[in-house]
Amino acid sequence: MRERPFIKHYPPGVPAEIAQLQHRTIPDLLRAATEGNENNIAFTQCNWNGMNGSLRFGQVDHLSDAFAVYLREVVGLEPGDRVAVQLPNCLSYPVVVFGVLKAGCVLVNTNPLYTPTEMAHQFSDSGARAVVIIDMFADRLTEVLPKTDIQTVITARVGEFFPPIVAGIIRIVQRYWDRSLPPITVPHTRLGTALEEGRHRLETKEKDQRLAQYIEGVDHDSVAALQYTGGTTGVSKGATLSHGNLLSNTEQMLAMAGKHIRPGKEVILTALPLYHIFAFTVSLLGFYYTGSRNILIPAPRPPSNLKRAFENYRVTWLPGVNTLFNALLNERWFVEHPPRHLFASVAGGMALHESVAKRWEEVTGSPVVEGYGLSESSPVLSFNPLGGMVKPGSIGIPVPSTEMRCVDEDDNPVDIDEPGEIVARGPQIMLGYWQRPEETEQTLTGGWLHTGDIGKMDEDGYFHIVDRKKDMILVSGFNVYPNEVEEVIAEHPGVKEAAVIGVPDPASGEIVQAYVVRSNPDLTKEEVISHCRKSLARYKIPKHVKWRDELPKSLIGKILRKDLRSEILGEEASSGSAAPKSSAAP
Repeated sequence: MRERPFIKHYPPGVPAEIAQLQHRTIPDLLRAATEGNENNIAFTQCNWNGMNGSLRFGQVDHLSDAFAVYLREVVGLEPGDRVAVQLPNCLSYPVVVFGVLKAGCVLVNTNPLYTPTEMAHQFSDSGARAVVIIDMFADRLTEVLPKTDIQTVITARVGEFFPPIVAGIIRIVQRYWDRSLPPITVPHTRLGTALEEGRHRLETKEKDQRLAQYIEGVDHDSVAALQYTGGTTGVSKGATLSHGNLLSNTEQMLAMAGKHIRPGKEVILTALPLYHIFAFTVSLLGFYYTGSRNILIPAPRPPSNLKRAFENYRVTWLPGVNTLFNALLNERWFVEHPPRHLFASVAGGMALHESVAKRWEEVTGSPVVEGYGLSESSPVLSFNPLGGMVKPGSIGIPVPSTEMRCVDEDDNPVDIDEPGEIVARGPQIMLGYWQRPEETEQTLTGGWLHTGDIGKMDEDGYFHIVDRKKDMILVSGFNVYPNEVEEVIAEHPGVKEAAVIGVPDPASGEIVQAYVVRSNPDLTKEEVISHCRKSLARYKIPKHVKWRDELPKSLIGKILRKDLRSEILGEEASSGSAAPKSSAAP
């Protein structure tokens, strides 16, 4: 077996190994990105109706400096303290996140749509001392904060940093039309006020020296972010990502892209949420470093919400998931007037269907290439190389400085084209799971990240996903963990037992399906789903509930989800309508 047959398929100029990292910390990378780009637009937030606001590189730099000062000198945070950030794609996001990192603190990315139950778990598990939250959902904190160590709440507005008149209109619509601004009953500080306090303190002392002190002692091995994930199953836990992990993956991604990313000339449209690791590393860090303009979409659903962004900006790059590309291809306005400046689209988060990739290229005249990774790998492990050989249905070849192989149950490498668990190692692999040494030891075995995905490597070194080793469900690129959903369902007094599996779905890759044994025969399916809405994010809620008199179990009483999945596959085979299997991509 050849160790690294993929090396020969790197396009010209792509190195097999990345050189020594150019920067010590992420704040160093951010400073470098600002130099020479101060007056160029860094971020534009484009709402569904075309209302927009922008920040230039210099403004992002100054505002994030001010926020760093506020966190350290007003709030009193120390290096390594965790700050939860619960924001959609908006202008506040880069200002806040860059400020957290410049303060020497640790970012805890949080889905804004989380329920109070999910928020409480993540905030308490991370030990966050402060939270920055969009004001539309801040009313949830009344229930959440008593269960956490959070002492400081900072609220941001959807129209933050927009021109005053436009921001005012947005505020009026929120308050009086869609009534999306509930009262906030916990003590809090507005982001604008926090930035003013930080700016005032910056004016009184030497700026550069002061900010440098915040990251004294921070280096490649220092923790930069806790990216919460269930790994391949179980309760959500924090993948501990260092500055070195994220810097390495940024440079690996840019090395793989090579000359195809033109410094200062690209326009990337970011519809994927920035709190997701794929968009965080690729869209935020990678394209910011190259001086690109980033078009932020706060709410990409329905897909018509992207229409004005495509019309108003010369988009050259689009990261997305299969469901996004498929949804756009079903929009008449997109097909009749596709973006003509688009150079390439990058697919991750779930399997890219070959039919979608083919039609996308036909409609846009540009390719969409698939990659693979996990939160635990910052996230990118492999990619189909732009300018090189692209294999449809493949997750591509390992990025520079990355080793991947498929192994058997004893961790022995399997032969070419033989299925085995995909394992990987490289500088982008996490330090471990936050405060979970046993789970870290199980996942990082012998220096290799065990992904839980079954794949195979062909003779060219291209990897293909075969199946998932564990029971994780992938809904539109987001991980759903059966244990969590089953536990919520089981809390209902009318439920005796429950099992949850993922079933193929043409729109989202997979949907959640629940099998329930009732203790109360009058329990309805609608009641089960309504109960789940109280504790689970929308994408985790079962789309279908099926009643059972009993669930399949092993001799020791363990519920056999695989038997339930086999039933689904059997039903699809008999009807001839089996959907493609999803893969876990970045």
